[in-house]
Amino acid sequence: MIKVLLADDHHVVRGALAALLALEPDLTVVAEVERGDAVVPAARSARPDVAVLDVDMPGLDGLAAAAALAEALPETGVLILTGHGKPGHLRRALAAHVRGFLLKTAPPDELAAAIRTVAAGGRVLDPSLALTAWDLADNPLTPRETDVLRLAAEGAEPPEIAERLFLSAGTVRNYLTAVVTKLNARNRTDAARIAHEAGWLY
Repeated sequence: MIKVLLADDHHVVRGALAALLALEPDLTVVAEVERGDAVVPAARSARPDVAVLDVDMPGLDGLAAAAALAEALPETGVLILTGHGKPGHLRRALAAHVRGFLLKTAPPDELAAAIRTVAAGGRVLDPSLALTAWDLADNPLTPRETDVLRLAAEGAEPPEIAERLFLSAGTVRNYLTAVVTKLNARNRTDAARIAHEAGWLY
């Protein structure tokens, strides 16, 4: 019997997943949580073979929870479910040693099959997501430009960014100008959106 942990902050979605998996003779749901920061404690208690995590959850998002789970219980395979196939999410998932990445629009039998594959140590990747990630350009930003943009995305103004990164305000403005130009963005807010969706800011 393959033991499964479900993590999704939408009760209806989580309940539907649990009901679907209950129809499978070799799968059993041993834990359900609605927050990303509850994943590791629940997994420590229930010892699931596979954790099925939604990308967007309060506390920790699914990818951060996956990384924490990989560190705490590396024997538990992680399958990420997402409603949108952003390339950045896929890249973060791979970096977090996630074994499966599936769209929520996948048929129920695909989900069950994916759980079995992950439990057996295999990998599952939605083909459309793989193509999207493959087509995505590498991050054009330097580490310092990324640091500056991350703080700008949090709402910090150049003087505050300069103070936090031990730079001059003029240097910070130069970095932000370079970032906007490299990403072909309208402004720094647009640049932050582009970088976040591509998985370069997290």
